[in-house]
Amino acid sequence: MYIASARAGRGSRLGSVPPTVVALGTVSLLTDISAEMITAFMPVYLLFTLHLSYVQFGLIDGIYTGATAILRLVGGHVADRLRRPKLIAGVGYGLSASTKLLFPAVGASTFGIGALIAVDRAGKGLRTAPRDALISLSVPTERLGTAFGVHRGMDTIGALLGPIVTFLLLANLGSAPTPIFVVSFGFAAVGLIVLMFFVRERPVAEVPAGPRPSIRAGLALLADRRFRRACAVAGLLGLATLSDVFVFVLVQRTTEISIGALPLLPLLTAGTFLLAAAPLGRLADRVGRWPMFFAGHLLLLGVYLLLLAPSGGYVVAVAALVLHGLFYAATDGVLSAWASTMIPASLRASGLSVVQTGQALARLTSSVAFGFLLQYTAIGTAVLVAVGTLAAALLVVAQVTRTSA
Repeated sequence: MYIASARAGRGSRLGSVPPTVVALGTVSLLTDISAEMITAFMPVYLLFTLHLSYVQFGLIDGIYTGATAILRLVGGHVADRLRRPKLIAGVGYGLSASTKLLFPAVGASTFGIGALIAVDRAGKGLRTAPRDALISLSVPTERLGTAFGVHRGMDTIGALLGPIVTFLLLANLGSAPTPIFVVSFGFAAVGLIVLMFFVRERPVAEVPAGPRPSIRAGLALLADRRFRRACAVAGLLGLATLSDVFVFVLVQRTTEISIGALPLLPLLTAGTFLLAAAPLGRLADRVGRWPMFFAGHLLLLGVYLLLLAPSGGYVVAVAALVLHGLFYAATDGVLSAWASTMIPASLRASGLSVVQTGQALARLTSSVAFGFLLQYTAIGTAVLVAVGTLAAALLVVAQVTRTSA
């Protein structure tokens, strides 16, 4: 099955990747414009308009990160069971799009905002594993890093454009949230249309190689030592990773750049990710996906260390955000490419969802814990704890992978 799908991909390439990858990249581009518009707006809205505490902010951000967790497993299992990953991904994209029109209705309600964020992230949880399965089944094994790099690069164009759209709307229409949410919905809706009409998947009658999809078969993947180690590594490093919004808030606070520049900080991360995702994906195919994944977290450690710099300003902010973008380019798609080689085709979405669920739960814990830490300690102390936690996690992971190699 996998060989057949790989040949189909080679026969229908548009440039260096199959049209399926390009179409899914376009869907992600449009969806990420929608999502990053909200991400860029939320820190200003929650911290400086609604004046939420860091604890409340951490809880909401934890919901944003972790609400995907369980539904990743559901989405992966159902996609494999029905052999319809496009359908399940479409449900997830549609669910996320629908929430954008409801944000203005909940106003300043922390509970309402948290609930809608949970629904939005539930949609992401449903779609992520089926989407990555569609990508991984459309290319040969030796080109997985390249395919995921191209997809993540296109996705990042959306991450780059989203904050710009938010900034322009705020600059021209003021801080009223309704226009931002309505425009965000428009981009998400167009992305769903592209998915429906331009993304192709293998015929339902074509049975993929591997065990029959079931919850037991998906969990049985953990019996494989290599796959179990990949899940543990992703979870441990996820536990030591600060969420994007905390990184952006910390960059603004530690470098003392203006609050008005906060919605624009994601641009440098996204721009660097855009330029580096495909090249680092190709490099990962050559030098190994695990070494690239580990190196990416060393770059993240550099971000945290820069936040301790005694003199701030734009130079430190730019350096930190460029490293942050390189971290994502070296890890985001590379993790899925690395894990895909350990999972049979019939369980591809289920297996990827197991890895991604562990990482999402770890990052939920990280967001909530760091919110409490930032609320009750100085910013410098909180950053020192983040540095120590990530350094310790890297040492443990290096030792585990060395002894189990």
